[in-house]
Amino acid sequence: MATVDEAPSSKRWLPLEANPDVMNQFLWGLGLQPGEAECYDVYGLDEDLLAMVPQPVLAVLFLYPITEQSEEERRLQENDKRECNSKVYFMKQTVGNACGTIGLLHAVGNITSEVKLIDGSFLDRFYKSTVPLNPLERAAFLENDREMEVAHSVAATAGDTEASDNVNTHFICFACVDGELYELDGRKSGPISHGASSPSTLLQDAAKVIKGTD
Repeated sequence: MATVDEAPSSKRWLPLEANPDVMNQFLWGLGLQPGEAECYDVYGLDEDLLAMVPQPVLAVLFLYPITEQSEEERRLQENDKRECNSKVYFMKQTVGNACGTIGLLHAVGNITSEVKLIDGSFLDRFYKSTVPLNPLERAAFLENDREMEVAHSVAATAGDTEASDNVNTHFICFACVDGELYELDGRKSGPISHGASSPSTLLQDAAKVIKGTD
């Protein structure tokens, strides 16, 4: 599950469970063509466990506990302004507990050339409407979208654990755009580049960043 404790909006959603089945039904219901992409668990960061993940990997969602150390690292990164490829799809987070959904939107938004969205579906309309916007405008668009709020609520109550907004974990996404690995976290000021990557090494490259050895 995931939460945001510093969202500038007063709106809060129930957190999305880190459950591939829930996420798959959520994405397929929003318009990702079934069979185009699917969420899977990653059971560990060792090479043997990474090798169990079906290939190719299009994006990586990472769920971690919010701690004093992680918050200090985030504040330090806020002061480290970096240039970013304009092709990277990134949005800020202004709704509490929406990071699971935003992580999925980051994942799909950076692979729209590789997967098929159903014409006229929510995701098809969402990306067509928000690609021209800046990260904060995209956040506002999401915050005011009643259809997504309802869909998120349905997904958030479909997991194996009782839904509660009293959690202290957070989802982020890793995606490869134009041969570069990007960390996409709606609580940060923008995408963070972690250097060269490729679709064939995305999972291993993201694992190195997660382990702090990039």
